[in-house]
Amino acid sequence: QVQLVESGGGLVQPGGSLRLSCAASGIRFRIYAMGWYRQVPGKQRELVASISSLSNTNYADSVQGRFTISRDNAKNTMYLQMSSLKPEDTAVYYCNAHTTLSTFWGQGTQVTVSS
Repeated sequence: QVQLVESGGGLVQPGGSLRLSCAASGIRFRIYAMGWYRQVPGKQRELVASISSLSNTNYADSVQGRFTISRDNAKNTMYLQMSSLKPEDTAVYYCNAHTTLSTFWGQGTQVTVSS
C-alpha cells in the first residue's frame, strides 16, 4: 500500500519559515520524481517545486529563492524548506510522487501565513 504522509504545516507569521516533510512508503522512493503542489479554494492545484530521481530541481517563479526542495533517499523522505513566507503562500500543500507509469498524492498539510 502506497502512502505519502505530509507533515510540518501550521500557522506562521509573514517573514517566517517552515519545513514540510513527505514520508513515503510502499514505493521504490529513489526512482520516483517528487514534487510539492499547493492549492487554495477555488483555484487549481499548482506546482511549487519538483525534484527528479537524480535530484535535479525546479521551482515556480513565485517561490524561487525562498523555497528549497530536497530529498533523502535513505529515509524515503522529501522536504520543502520555506523561508520569507508571504500571506499568498497560504494553501494546502500536497506531496506528489510519480513515474511515467504511476502517480501518487498525499493528503495535504495546511500552511497559513498570517499575522
